[in-house]
Amino acid sequence: MAAIGDSNPVPRWQRAGLDSALIVLTVSGLLWLVAHYAFGAGREDIGLPHWSESWLMRAHGLAGFVVLVAVGAFLPLHVPRGWRMRRERGLEITMLVCLGLAVLTAYCLYYFAPDPVRPSLGWLHAAVGSAWGATVAWHRRNRRVTS
Repeated sequence: MAAIGDSNPVPRWQRAGLDSALIVLTVSGLLWLVAHYAFGAGREDIGLPHWSESWLMRAHGLAGFVVLVAVGAFLPLHVPRGWRMRRERGLEITMLVCLGLAVLTAYCLYYFAPDPVRPSLGWLHAAVGSAWGATVAWHRRNRRVTS
């Protein structure tokens, strides 16, 4: 077995693909929250979806799928190599757990959540997704500092 070095590089195309999808995912999610709760169905006095809500959800869902594919591309090489380096296991576990919870809450929102539960589950999804994004940013910051 080859010795584990001090670096765990990611090809530029992989990082660019994940970054692009993360930007679309984050922006579409935040814009949906604003449209829903400021101008649309999230306001009781309005009660109807804002025209942009469905398009923002379509963009958000598509970006979510792209993020999952991009993360899947990291799984065979980058993740096991990083695990063997033993540098940030707590952060790595947190990152993967947050991603798993974001996917689970998204799946529940799309397929199972009854109307009374949707707002709370939606905010949980937004919080967990934001936490995942923060762990990714922290992981990247640590890489730049130590590289």
